[in-house]
Amino acid sequence: MTIPDNHPRAESLRIREKIIKGMHEKVVAEAGLIAHGRGEAYDYLLGEKTPNYAQKQQEVAVAMLLTSKKPVISVNGNVAALCPKEIVQLAEQTGALLEINLFYRSEERVKAITSVLEEAGAKTILGIEPEYYETIEELSHLRRIVDIRGIYSADVILVPLEDGDRTMALRREGKKVITIDLNPLSRTSLWSNVSIVNNVIRAIPEMIEDVFKLKNNNSDELKDLINRFDNYKSLQETLNFMSLRLRDLAEGKLEDPTKNLGDIKNE
Repeated sequence: MTIPDNHPRAESLRIREKIIKGMHEKVVAEAGLIAHGRGEAYDYLLGEKTPNYAQKQQEVAVAMLLTSKKPVISVNGNVAALCPKEIVQLAEQTGALLEINLFYRSEERVKAITSVLEEAGAKTILGIEPEYYETIEELSHLRRIVDIRGIYSADVILVPLEDGDRTMALRREGKKVITIDLNPLSRTSLWSNVSIVNNVIRAIPEMIEDVFKLKNNNSDELKDLINRFDNYKSLQETLNFMSLRLRDLAEGKLEDPTKNLGDIKNE
């Protein structure tokens, strides 16, 4: 589909097309379209921009990745379809491993996502070789399958667009979890050590910028940044931002796009 640059929702439509294309190429599960639409609705509450609170969340997440002994970035279909080059670059800059982990898992999808990541420059991809498979016993669905070299033995895991039950299971395994989820009330957000309430399309590139800002900081400075962070207080700040924005719109900041319609007709 050709999207005209002057369309008022051009960028949003381009992102949707990436998801649709990914579904046709078996990268994205059908349910991934529903998840994307739900996230887009929450993004409206943010004004489709990165708020200050999210910038703080992203900085702490990067600090956690940089101080990790074995960081892993978990990749699902939506992430692979939306920002493959960026997720590969973030892994390279933080020293994190990339691992494919899917709820709707099939060999066809694993191969499709592997191909996308390789085209984006990924040199090593975990979660694709059965001889290295282990399981998270608490889970009964296919996301229980993890790579012994990656998620199974990681200390910090970035899980963009994650399932809540796997986040809970990873926390119970003693792992630190960073998530990117536009819903601040999801189980994923509530159970993570660091919840980034932002659109993954913005969050990943901004986290790459944060790597360059923070990578020269010493370990003590990065750990201090992490220790001062409280995920629940951060989520409260997120909800406060959303509620204040809605109140501002309700009390008069919502612009009427039709107010000059009569003048246009009379010209």
